[in-house]
Amino acid sequence: MVRFPSEEWINVFMEQLNASKSYEEAAKTWEGDFLFVIGSDAELKESATFYVDLWHGKCREVALLKPGEDKKAAFVYSGPYSNWKKLINKQIDPIQGLLIGKFKLQGDMAKVLRAVRAAKELVETASKVPTEFA
Repeated sequence: MVRFPSEEWINVFMEQLNASKSYEEAAKTWEGDFLFVIGSDAELKESATFYVDLWHGKCREVALLKPGEDKKAAFVYSGPYSNWKKLINKQIDPIQGLLIGKFKLQGDMAKVLRAVRAAKELVETASKVPTEFA
């Protein structure tokens, strides 16, 4: 089991994403990097931010940013830890999560909406990481 959020978790996610033929096909035209912000809430005391660089169906780089570390990305997808748990457990769809206010997106929403299948494959892959929640 890999603790979420952690550097180990994001590295395992990258390995599984790069091994996924389904993600590769769904995201073959995608170009863009993300900051995934896991906000603190009743279950997680300190927020965490993952940097994820996605390019044509592959993940080129991931990182767990240190507190106060700033990194630019084309998109910021953020929400509280409890919603990230539900997302990874496939109880919330990544796009529906935006539409019902469980998550927020900064960046080109139209571009994300053209890549719904890729977003769903990201979550499918995340759900396969043997995750232990805080």
